[in-house]
Amino acid sequence: MKFIVIMPLSLLVLIFCSTCVHCQRPAVVNFGAVFTFNSVIGRAAKGAMEAAVSDINADPSILNGTELKLIMEDANCNVFMGSIGAFQVIEREIVAMIGPQSSSIAHMISQIANGLQVPLISYAATDPTLSALQFPYFFRTTQSDSYQMAAMADLIDFYGWKEVIAIFVDDDYGRNGISALDDELDKKMSKISYKLPLPAQFDLSDITDMLNKTKFLGPRVYVVHINPDPGLRIFNIAQKLQMMTSNYVWLATDWLSATLDSFSPANRSSLKILEGVVGLRQHTPETIQKKDFASRWRKMQQKGLVHSGLNVYGLYAYDTVWAVAHSIDKFLYEYGNITFYFNDKLRDTGGTEMQLGKLKVFDGGKLLLKILSQTNFTGLTGRVQFNAEKNLVIRGYDVINIVQMAIRRVGFWSNNSGLSVLPPETFKGEQISYSRLDQKLDNVTWPGGKTEKPRGWEIADDERPLRIVVPKRASFIEFVTENNNSHKLQGYCIDVFNEARKLVPYNVPCKFYPFGDGLSNPSYDELVKMVEGDVFDAAVGDITIVTNRTRIVDFTQPYAATGLVIVAPVKNSKSSAWVFLKPFTVEMWCITAASFVAIAVVIWILEHRVNDDFRGPPRRQLITMFLFSFSTLFKTNQENTVSTLGRMVMVVWLFILLVITSSYTASLTSILTVQQLSSSITGIDSLVASNWPIGYQVGSFAHGYLINSLYIPRSRLVSLGSPEEYDRALRQGPNNGGVAAIVDELPYVELFLSKQPDYGIIGQSFTKSGWGFAFQRDSPLAVDMSRAILKLAESGKLQEIHKKWFCKKGCSAERRRESEPNQLHFSSFWGLYLLCGCFTLTAFLVFLLQTVRQYIRYKRKQVDPSSPSSSVSPSTSCSHVIYNFFDFIDEKEEAIKKFFTQGDGPQPQVS
Repeated sequence: MKFIVIMPLSLLVLIFCSTCVHCQRPAVVNFGAVFTFNSVIGRAAKGAMEAAVSDINADPSILNGTELKLIMEDANCNVFMGSIGAFQVIEREIVAMIGPQSSSIAHMISQIANGLQVPLISYAATDPTLSALQFPYFFRTTQSDSYQMAAMADLIDFYGWKEVIAIFVDDDYGRNGISALDDELDKKMSKISYKLPLPAQFDLSDITDMLNKTKFLGPRVYVVHINPDPGLRIFNIAQKLQMMTSNYVWLATDWLSATLDSFSPANRSSLKILEGVVGLRQHTPETIQKKDFASRWRKMQQKGLVHSGLNVYGLYAYDTVWAVAHSIDKFLYEYGNITFYFNDKLRDTGGTEMQLGKLKVFDGGKLLLKILSQTNFTGLTGRVQFNAEKNLVIRGYDVINIVQMAIRRVGFWSNNSGLSVLPPETFKGEQISYSRLDQKLDNVTWPGGKTEKPRGWEIADDERPLRIVVPKRASFIEFVTENNNSHKLQGYCIDVFNEARKLVPYNVPCKFYPFGDGLSNPSYDELVKMVEGDVFDAAVGDITIVTNRTRIVDFTQPYAATGLVIVAPVKNSKSSAWVFLKPFTVEMWCITAASFVAIAVVIWILEHRVNDDFRGPPRRQLITMFLFSFSTLFKTNQENTVSTLGRMVMVVWLFILLVITSSYTASLTSILTVQQLSSSITGIDSLVASNWPIGYQVGSFAHGYLINSLYIPRSRLVSLGSPEEYDRALRQGPNNGGVAAIVDELPYVELFLSKQPDYGIIGQSFTKSGWGFAFQRDSPLAVDMSRAILKLAESGKLQEIHKKWFCKKGCSAERRRESEPNQLHFSSFWGLYLLCGCFTLTAFLVFLLQTVRQYIRYKRKQVDPSSPSSSVSPSTSCSHVIYNFFDFIDEKEEAIKKFFTQGDGPQPQVS
């Protein structure tokens, strides 16, 4: 019976004791740190972490008596050594690992941390790619370079620089940081023109060789992104190479501020070589805790406990230890104890010399990971809190300027406000949409001591003048060519370029290189491609701005308007005594004359009974009738229309005369002043529709345009190399081995026509373009030269250069010739004549009906009712009626009306 009672009690006691052991808080909790001890960041971090552990163990409000023990291993700036150090600290059953400061080592150790479920918290690894989902156990208590490069891009955009040179260390930290900068600059329509990597362990010769190469590059804005370098070797070499002058801009990421902050006051003299350098420093609010710790750090320096100045990474390391301590404290409160277990896969390798089977997996790694992600406390650097990517919530950056051996803050940057003179905490985390116009910084002193913003690029200097390719033309040499005797390039285009270069606000040394053999015109497409391929820096000449060329180079503002036109033979319209008959065709003349006669007759009929001017002897009436009609051309007719119908007809007739005379005048003017074609070509449409051969200038873009845009077969195109060949081909004509017309650009055609009056321009220009100077893509000189060309045009200098080359014997009038205008045909006016005819006929019929009605009434009133009406034969009666009707029409309207009024009075004398 006792046995039955004792057994359950023993089991309960055993379970209780086991539970108590499991829930008991450990006396010591280990956490590790792997970083490079002897480095700018490592020296500050080591002292800061030791101070943090001391403060935590002395604080009874945290860990509740459990001691926090820091185990450190030196990574020696080496990925392999860092990995070994990680294994060594993990063997000590650590629950978390701090470090490393190197992004390359962090990539490797993050993989180890993933496998053993040990959270890894770095205070200095800024590589943006460490935030990937690939590293779930990686935290960062510093700011990612993705934010720093956004700040750097805003800074570059603020000053309007479009191209920069990036100098970086060739490892994960350097490459990925510069890649982030490239992406951010692309959003600002800027770019990194040259990326110059340095070995991880670079020496002075590496720096010297690299900087010497950059002296021959165009951009003068350098972005330096390397590891902290207490020797400031890049700037020392740059000063020796005279690259710290006013022509250069030096921008540094936060490595520079970390280096400078680590200097002791005795080493501040080295800041002299940094005069004018602008950099970024991770922003930390000015708090009492931060000031107290800085004071404490100086005392530690005096006692020899630390051997470095306090930089921001030391502050981050201090806060990192506290973040780990807070998380462990919460973990012990919730979980009670810390346990580890062996990984079966690692134990299977126990037979090897590496003894990986001894490595244990942290059983509470996932829970501690979750607790760490919820970290939220105020440390020396401000609020310590992680975002969804396990990065420290961004605080922003200070923009610093090295002036007179001192670090001067000229502004701030945050992703909420951009560049500002107010600290980021002023905006209280509110997201503000900002543009470049909203950005503001205090005045900056640049290298050389100048406060004026540097241009940021140097297109050429005396040692390396601008390489300019110029077409060596064989024809139309007035535009540009090489003088065979002096080998000097000259011409209209060269003069325009040289005058524009004088207006650029800086010196542009240049050297011209002719392109072509001088026997035929060179290919302008090939010339432009050589600029695109960096064989030359620019191309100057009669280069047409067309779409396919703008894709590979940048053009200036056009300095000459141009476009494709058609040139064909013309014949002069010689004056003759009968030239005034040419505006109308014979048909038109006949119909117009008939209209005058018809109007004369109708107006006479409508006015004869009521208007004394249209009465009298037959000869006088005939003269009046025709003089009145023809005098309407000149509006000098003395007779006035009286009848309503007559006036209405005259209104319509005068409107037609207005249209006819205006058209006649215009046609006669063009016949007397415009040259006439000797072919049926009237424009580009008729030229394309024909099967005649078409000439074009060798080297011109017209060849490609005719084939690719107008789809003209190559077999129809004839290449011509000079004005003499133009003349010969046009004179021969399409049937004798020549061409029907030539398609070329307007400036060439005008020059050709100034010496060849037998040809003319047909129609209008069917393309619109211009000539410009070609520069490499994104060349800032293209913009400045465009402004200079506009100034030349506004001042009239451009026109003076044109007169110098093309008006030596006096400028002729504009030689824009059109085809002979067609004669005016009746088909163009039949609508007007139809309107006039219908109106005139209607008026005549109305008059006739009124007269017939009046005549019938008159006859009825005239006949005696008692007299017989059958005394006359039918035929005699019909003739008698017609004669009486015409006699009635000849009577005045006034007499007829009087007869109707008087009734029995005397009758009008109608036979």
